Amino acid sequence: MAEDFELPETAEEHGNNAHVLPVSLTISILAVLVAAVTLLGHRAHTEELLLQSQATDQWAFYQAKNIRLHEMQGMIDLLGTITPVDKEKNATLREKYVKEVERYNGDKENISDKAKDLEKERDTVSRRADRFDGGEALLEVGLVICSITLLTKRKAFWIAGILVAIAGLIFAATGFLVHISS
Repeated sequence: MAEDFELPETAEEHGNNAHVLPVSLTISILAVLVAAVTLLGHRAHTEELLLQSQATDQWAFYQAKNIRLHEMQGMIDLLGTITPVDKEKNATLREKYVKEVERYNGDKENISDKAKDLEKERDTVSRRADRFDGGEALLEVGLVICSITLLTKRKAFWIAGILVAIAGLIFAATGFLVHISS
């Protein structure tokens, strides 16, 4: 099973306190790493929310253009069904609305593409944030396991905590490898 913690004693360290310094130092380092990964996760989630807001704005803009498009198409239909008093003015107006319909159709496509790109970027940032969150959780578990060493004085907990924390660091680091897929 687990063995007792055996580290060489210095002049100031006596008896059962030999394990306190290295374990405490490990816990301190893990606490700093948890804070750093937590900050990365929070920033990624903030970026995710900003991108979602921008995508929503684009879709609202798309809908506004779509409404205008349908209004223009209705005007074209209306001008085609009534008997005009001034046929030349009617033709000019109809041509104006046809051009507006073409413009709105082009605008809609560009706006839709931009909204889809923002959503794709948001999804990527969300996956990155999930990696940071997972790494944070593993680092916290590693920190807790290391702290159990101070209570039990068993080296196995210290080593297990370090291993779990290393897994957390690796998992968090994979967040930097998440890129927008085409």
